[in-house]
Order: sequence, then structure tokens, then C-alpha cells
Amino acid sequence: MISDGDTNILIDAGVSAARICRALDEAGVFPEEIDAILVTHEHIDHIAGIRVFEKKFNTPVYGNAKTMNHIMGYAPEVRTAQIINTQASFAVRSMRIKAFSTPHDSADSVGYIILSEGKKYGIATDTGTITKAMLTNLAGCEAVLIESNHDEQLLLNGPYPKALQNRILSGIGHLSNSDCAWLATQLAIWGTKRIILGHLSEKNNTPEKAFECSKCMLEANNIKLGADVILKVAPKDEICFI
Repeated sequence: MISDGDTNILIDAGVSAARICRALDEAGVFPEEIDAILVTHEHIDHIAGIRVFEKKFNTPVYGNAKTMNHIMGYAPEVRTAQIINTQASFAVRSMRIKAFSTPHDSADSVGYIILSEGKKYGIATDTGTITKAMLTNLAGCEAVLIESNHDEQLLLNGPYPKALQNRILSGIGHLSNSDCAWLATQLAIWGTKRIILGHLSEKNNTPEKAFECSKCMLEANNIKLGADVILKVAPKDEICFI
């Protein structure tokens, strides 16, 4: 979630509406105060709560045409769908938002950058590789949420079948801890002050491994945690403020 005190935006809604409401309550935000849900892509772990949440609170749901086509198949009763053009900016109250393409095995996956009060914030998860578009859009963000999905050794020695392992490791799968660490370091060099590691696999990663991998690469590049950049792992099943 991102909030500037005037506008509150959820990015994806991958858990039940009830869990979203509980997390908002714990964060001191009323569900009625959510001005928009930005959808990155149509996989169920990103849209599971949209149908009930939108119906109850009439919250506008934003996504590009291919993504929204899939969402309307999953939840045809959604009344507030807002079709966006990837690369074109749009406004939600006090915030200016732009989507950018990310390589993932979905219809048309995107990340988002949000401009508010003269600062830029970004999110990019579910991306198999680090692209020029990601670097260009995330460069200069005050804070980012980026994917640190898996530890490669845990994945390769874990319970997933080979086909699923290959999908995750592919260029349209998910970023490993080491890939994320490189991205985090590059962004910190360019001035990002707060980096949040998200979308961790439950079976192929741990918060400790994800944090330590990025920490080591940041420090190897003379970037001091706590002084130059704040690094943290997104809490599971809670609202994460970017």
C-alpha cells in the first residue's frame, strides 16, 4: 500500500477481502478510504480479494486491457474496472501513476511507479529478469518494493517438480535473491533510500536469506544499511507500506 495522507492505494489484492480488511484495520486505515486497487497481473495470488472487496466498498480497480480481461472472467460482477495504457500516466486523486512492462508468464504483467509530493515510489514483483524498462522506471525512486522470490539452492533442492523449478528460474518467472540483491544495490547507488524485499517463496526462501543476500551485496559496494539505505523484508499477511 502507498499513502500520502490524502490518497490511499492498494497494489494488488491477493488475499481474501476479510484479511485485507483486518490488515487495514491494524494499519489504522478504513477500507472505505482505499481510493484504488492497482493490479499488476491476473494470477490468483494477486487478485483473490478483488471480487468481494470491490463489491463491498466500490473501490475502482485499475489494470491494462489484457489483465482486466482476465479479471472480468474471474469476477464478471466487478463494476469499477478502469482500463489503463501501459506507459501512459494517469491520476488517482493526489497521485500520478505509470505502469511499465515486466517479463512474467501472464497476459501483460506490469510494475508501477507512483509520484506524490515530489517523490517517486516503485513496485516490481513477478519478473523473471531485470530489464532496461525496470531500471529506467525504478531509478530515482525514494522507496521501492522489489521481488526477492527464491534462494536458488533451496529451489533446486526443494519439493517443486522440475518443470515448476524451470518456470521459476526462467526469464518470465521470478527473481532470485542474488538477482534482487544486484537490483537493490544498483537502485541504492542511484539514490533509493528505502528498499523492501517482497514476494518471497514460502518453500524456497526465508526472510533471513533474502535479507542477508541483499545486505551483503549492498555492503560490498560500500552502501551502509541504516545510513545510506533502509533495507527490510515485507511482512507476511500484513499491509506493507512502500
